[in-house]
Amino acid sequence: MRVLRVFKYVVLLVLALGIVVLSLANRGPMTLQLLPHDLATFAGYNQTIELPVFVVILAGVAVGLLIGFIWEWLREYRLRADAARARAEAKRLRATMAREGRPATQSEADDVLALLEGGKGQGRIAR
Repeated sequence: MRVLRVFKYVVLLVLALGIVVLSLANRGPMTLQLLPHDLATFAGYNQTIELPVFVVILAGVAVGLLIGFIWEWLREYRLRADAARARAEAKRLRATMAREGRPATQSEADDVLALLEGGKGQGRIAR
């Protein structure tokens, strides 16, 4: 367990150093335009901003990760909904068993163990 924690910190340190090296190597300015030049001239709107290259790279990675996380969360919605329905059904069945006076958990009334013990207890089978 401790080895995995150390490994995780080493990987994070290498990743952080990689980001720092990437940032230092790409400090030059880059001009970003909202619209292509011809379309901006036609529209009369030419919005530009000048940023270091590493900011553009890291922002692109961050936006890509965010889109991926949102996409995956939306894709797994059906699985989460099915799990919630199953939990609600289990809760409803436990409540029904409690109303009928039966134990709600398997360990309290295990029919197999009752048979192995010679038919004693609640799990006794009538013949």
